Amino acid sequence: MKTRKTSTPARRLLRRSVACCIALFGFWLLTLASPDGVTLQALQRLGGSPQLVTAALAAELGTPPAAELSSGSGWQKMLLSESNLLSGWDRGSSGKSNPTGEPDDEEDQQKLQVAPQGKVVERSFKASDTDGYAKIDDVYVQNKTTKQLDLPAIAALSPDIQLGPNSAPQVLIMHTHATEAYTQDGSDVYQASGTARTTDPNYNIIRVGAEIERIFNEMGLSVIHDKTLCDYPNYNGSYDRSKAVVEQYLKQYPSIKIVLDVHRDALIGQDGTVYKAVTDIDGAKTAQVLLVMGSDDGGLSHPNWQKNFSLAMRIQHRMNTLWPGLARPIALRSSRFNQQLSNGSILVEIGSHGNTLQESLSGARLFARSAGQVLLELQE
Repeated sequence: MKTRKTSTPARRLLRRSVACCIALFGFWLLTLASPDGVTLQALQRLGGSPQLVTAALAAELGTPPAAELSSGSGWQKMLLSESNLLSGWDRGSSGKSNPTGEPDDEEDQQKLQVAPQGKVVERSFKASDTDGYAKIDDVYVQNKTTKQLDLPAIAALSPDIQLGPNSAPQVLIMHTHATEAYTQDGSDVYQASGTARTTDPNYNIIRVGAEIERIFNEMGLSVIHDKTLCDYPNYNGSYDRSKAVVEQYLKQYPSIKIVLDVHRDALIGQDGTVYKAVTDIDGAKTAQVLLVMGSDDGGLSHPNWQKNFSLAMRIQHRMNTLWPGLARPIALRSSRFNQQLSNGSILVEIGSHGNTLQESLSGARLFARSAGQVLLELQE
């Protein structure tokens, strides 16, 4: 039986020296053989090649055993750590973001998976003191920034919002990613424009926004619901386009103090398993609700982010009081999500792409009744 020779420091030094010499020799040959600019382009292509990087790392570090690559359940290896919005992948500082504009959602960096009928796995998201969440009373926060949070101080802040009479618009509901849709089920069948996406407003996230609008109107709030497809036909630049939409409405209607950007989440395991965020409320399966709040941690100006955050905490507390289990822990992120435009801006995710439309409409109604109570308390 042959024994595997272990790598000594001397061997590692020799190997690295030889690799360095080969690289320098190759660079010299490229310089001699290539016209101006071609060498640089070639090196840039090599440096950007994930295959080259992987091969280089494998050569230096060795290939991990197959058992290490396959260990862990689908849930433990959940892509993006529960959610594409909760991951450590930072829109505010990532090279994939647009440095001159509003960063795009990272969902375009992954391929959504459509689960076969009956293969969606249900998951109810809850938090506990041992999960690493920040907490005050019944409000849990998943802090994905570098900031140290003083939750009691933030909770004590006034959102600095006063809603005028409902004779003028008070609330704007809009959708940066309006084509986001859910798992097709029963009579909720649509013509897809992409995986879990459709331009049909009867089945995409616009339908969920309409349900929130309906409940707000019943409660006496004055609402404008914008139905612009900011993510279609081009996904990139969605937040720049939705920013222009919000700015237009705020200029036209200074009475608007609340801006809700309504989305749905996407939950996918590395093995392709599709999960849905769901809870049981009054015997009905109901999509859970996630509030995503921005900050200035990514380097873009957002001086009043804590006021937005204090409003989100009030709404989260009301959801927890009225319908325990409805709300997932608040996600605090480094990006702004256009929330710098108003102290009353909140990004709300109703369910995930594994949920059905009916489950999400149920979650939207309960969110709207919770948020509506908080907003009416801000009315003059």
